[in-house]
Amino acid sequence: MGFPGTWMTESQSMVYRVVPKCACSTIGQIMYYSDHGQFFDGDIHDAQGGMHKWAFDGSQDVIARNVKSHGSYTFTCVRNPYTRILSSFFDKICGIQRNGKRYRGNLVPTLIYNYGIEVGGEDGKGEFDQIASFRRFLLFARDTIRWRRPMDPDIHWSAMSGHVSTLIANGGRYDRIFWTEQFNDGMQGVLNGLETAHPVTLSDIPRFNESEGHGPKRAHPVEDYFDDLSMHLVYEIYKQDFELFKYDFENPANKMPIGEIDLDEIHAKLGD
Repeated sequence: MGFPGTWMTESQSMVYRVVPKCACSTIGQIMYYSDHGQFFDGDIHDAQGGMHKWAFDGSQDVIARNVKSHGSYTFTCVRNPYTRILSSFFDKICGIQRNGKRYRGNLVPTLIYNYGIEVGGEDGKGEFDQIASFRRFLLFARDTIRWRRPMDPDIHWSAMSGHVSTLIANGGRYDRIFWTEQFNDGMQGVLNGLETAHPVTLSDIPRFNESEGHGPKRAHPVEDYFDDLSMHLVYEIYKQDFELFKYDFENPANKMPIGEIDLDEIHAKLGD
C-alpha cells in the first residue's frame, strides 16, 4: 500500500500526511516555501516538482525510506468533523472546480437525481435550501462510507482517522498532530522541531484556501445544518475522529477541541 497522500520537502526536512479539507493547501505552500524561499505559483496540489509527493513515481522510494526510518519530523493536521463535512459539501458538491467543471463529472447529477439535493443551479450561485440539501448529502456520504454505494467514499469526506492511519499501518510514526482551529500554534510547533533552508514566519504566511469561492457562501451557523438525525449520521461516520482528535460531538456550534490529542493512543488504535 505504501504511503498515499504523503508529501515531503525535497530537503527532507519534514514529512506531511495530507488530510483533505484540513488546511492542506496552506501546509503544502509552507513546505514549498521552506525549501525554495518562495511560494508555488498556483494551487500546490498541481505542483509537479519542488517537493516529493507519493503520487510521483520518482518520489515513492525516497518517501518510503524516510518514513520507515523516521528520518524526518512527521506530522498532520485535522479539523472538526462537522465543519469539515460542511466544507466538503459547499466546495465539492455545490461548487464549480478550478477546471471550470463540476467535481467528478456525473457525481452531482447523480446526487440531484437519487438524493434530491439542490446545488444552486448551473453556476452554483442560485438560491436553494442549503440545510435540506446538506442533510440529503449527508445521507449520501454515509451510504458511500458504510456500504460503498453508489460509489466508494471520496477522500474529501472519508474519515480523517482513515487518512491518518495509512502512515502508521505501514510503519510510520507522527511527531505531531495538530488542529486546523489552532493552526498557527500547531504549525509553529512543527517548525520549532526542525530546521528549514528558508525561515518561515507564520504571521506573514497567507492562507491558501484553494476551495474558497468555488461554491455558495454558507448562509447559516454550523449548528443549524445538524438536527438530531444529522448528528446521529455524523457520529456514525466520524465516531473515531471525534474520539481520537478530541472534538465535541454533543455541540456542533463548538468547533474547538475539548481535550489534548494523545499520540500514543492514536498510534495504538490506528496501527492495527
